[in-house]
Amino acid sequence: MALMDFIKKQFIDILQWTEDGDGTLAWRFPMAEMEIQNGASLTVRDSQVAMFVNEGTVADVFQPGMYKLTTQTLPVLTYLKNWDKLFESPFKSDVYFFSTRTQLDQKWGTPNPITIRDKEFGIVRLRAFGIYSYHLTDPKTFYQKISGTRDIYTREELEGQLRNTLVAGLTDLFGESGVPFIDMAANQDEFGKAMFAKAAPMFADYGLALDTLVVQNVSLPEELQKILDQKIGMNMIGDMQRYTQYQVANSIPDAARNEGGMAAMGVGLGAGVGFGQVVGQAMASALPGTAAAAPAAAAATVAAISADEVVATLEKLHGLVEKGILSQSEFDAKKAELLRKLT
Repeated sequence: MALMDFIKKQFIDILQWTEDGDGTLAWRFPMAEMEIQNGASLTVRDSQVAMFVNEGTVADVFQPGMYKLTTQTLPVLTYLKNWDKLFESPFKSDVYFFSTRTQLDQKWGTPNPITIRDKEFGIVRLRAFGIYSYHLTDPKTFYQKISGTRDIYTREELEGQLRNTLVAGLTDLFGESGVPFIDMAANQDEFGKAMFAKAAPMFADYGLALDTLVVQNVSLPEELQKILDQKIGMNMIGDMQRYTQYQVANSIPDAARNEGGMAAMGVGLGAGVGFGQVVGQAMASALPGTAAAAPAAAAATVAAISADEVVATLEKLHGLVEKGILSQSEFDAKKAELLRKLT
């Protein structure tokens, strides 16, 4: 009886795969020198495909369903074996199961910045990252190019190859697009679509289908981002002379509250107004004959003559406030009148 039980265990009657855990793409059914019984049952669940490999050659691929393995259901395998006993004896063949589920939330990114030539900033280095998803569509191609005769092949093993494939396509796309970095960062959806179109054929070469690709961020390295921020800040300032005068005017009340602050303020005020004067004169000389040139030059001359006088007057007035001779509102009114002469 024990001998009969042992013999029966050498024949496989049911072939199936219940996926344990997440991330397995290919799994070989454990044969252990056993043979598949004629009429055995093959169960292929949804999100799976099964493939028979006989003597190193792919024989048959089964889509989801339940099959009884006979000469009618294995015509290619039967032809390869060239059986003349109508499949009456057990046979040996490697059976592989493949997961066709969508592999979600796969991350890609540039491990190192990509150097490109930008229309606005010249040579720059860009970073980008995002997510993508894919699923297996061609088990034969995947078996021949990726998984091979491995007992198990996981998603993690393939992750590096796919990520590098995406980044390689991204490098070419950056260079070919000719789109300035600013426009590229502002149109990530369109950039993602272009990247998807370039990467999809590469995935197909591995027997995979790229389902989605999302660009979550396109950025510059930190040191270049600081330079970009400075450039944006300068554009936002616009009229440097008015900006400098505004900064000086705002700093006077703080200086007045500190002992000796107004005296020190005279140096800063003179420097600030002088800088504004230089900028104003440069702008006026760049536009000779315009209506704006003469007022700008006149304002610069007044500012240069009256700057020290304004500081001295404000110091005296502040002293009168401290002695109670002037009220704070009177000081503020006189200060506003004097500062208008600087604009």
